Amino acid sequence: MAVNLTNADNALKTYYLDAVSEQLNNNANPLLAQIKKTTDDVWGKEVKKLAIHGINGGIGAGTEEGDLPPATGNNYSLFSATLKNLYGTIEISDKAVRASENNSGAFVSLLNAEMDGLIKASSFNLGRMLYGNGQGVLGKVTNISNGIVVLTTVQNVMEGMVVDFRTSAGALIEGASGRRILVVDRISKAIKIDGTSLALESVPINSIMTVQGSYNNEITGLSALFDSTTPTLYGLQKIDNAWLVPYSKSNVGSISEAAIQKALDNIEEAGGAPANFIVCSFGVRRALINLLSANKRNVDTLDLAGGFKALSYNGIPVVADRFCPSGTMYILNTEDFTLHQLCDWQWLTGDDGKVLKQIPGKPVYTATLVKYAELLCARPYGQGMLSGISEA
Repeated sequence: MAVNLTNADNALKTYYLDAVSEQLNNNANPLLAQIKKTTDDVWGKEVKKLAIHGINGGIGAGTEEGDLPPATGNNYSLFSATLKNLYGTIEISDKAVRASENNSGAFVSLLNAEMDGLIKASSFNLGRMLYGNGQGVLGKVTNISNGIVVLTTVQNVMEGMVVDFRTSAGALIEGASGRRILVVDRISKAIKIDGTSLALESVPINSIMTVQGSYNNEITGLSALFDSTTPTLYGLQKIDNAWLVPYSKSNVGSISEAAIQKALDNIEEAGGAPANFIVCSFGVRRALINLLSANKRNVDTLDLAGGFKALSYNGIPVVADRFCPSGTMYILNTEDFTLHQLCDWQWLTGDDGKVLKQIPGKPVYTATLVKYAELLCARPYGQGMLSGISEA
């Protein structure tokens, strides 16, 4: 069978879509794999969810002939958040299609390579967002010279990413947007950017770098829950709703079982349910392993959904994630988290129903994967964070 755009279009719709959805939902990140996905509570472009906090007040004790306690319902608060638009795009040149016109195997290899690249990039981006606050800041600029940009951190960047530079107030800097990262030096925390360096020289120190077009458009990750400088969460004022504030302990220093247990106890006491998942940086995981080994504790492992493996700490899985901030351990109840979505991953289609579309004026076809979703935590007070941990 001759290869053409119609065959490719059908393959993307039928064969590849289910495989990509499975990979991104369940195999992209160990924390994401634990979080349920649902279309519930989605109203148009927004998520509106009634969150219950505290307990029902219609209880009491009384005398044999006394009045019964009056019915008092649950405490409800309305969470409100806008669905975020998550995109991933592949590109196929007309030349590549024609070159494999009479070789279906070559064309399948071409599509496989493009889809593998899309899955890798999307998995990286989703994993990074889980630990962010929705702003999408990758790092702050500390120095720029000859096209080399030094950042506060390169934890969230990778070669090939297309980024924007913005002022510390968030304004896009002219001539410094849509630039691609060519090289990442993780030792010096420096990156090399494509294009002329002239425009970059005007980028001021303390400017921020974000993924192209993503500033303030990313899902609400863990950082938003624990950021004391952010006054609101899901449309509610934290100062008026103490139950929105999770347990947090900073400057922990050397990790200890007492510190972890205190966090676990506080989470269960405040939230009414025990934590069931711990995620930390690689250095914190090494420190935990050293602690358990020094105490002559067995370091057991657990198998998780999505094919991931975890350490076991008193039966609680402990996973290290490259995007978790250094010196940090999150102690969570994953049952409280939900990824609310308008639909699962889908291809953007035109009026003709086709997935592959030609870029105007170019011999190139693109296909875009999309998901409209937002991450909500129903019980922020049932989560915890230890920070400032000495890494091993």
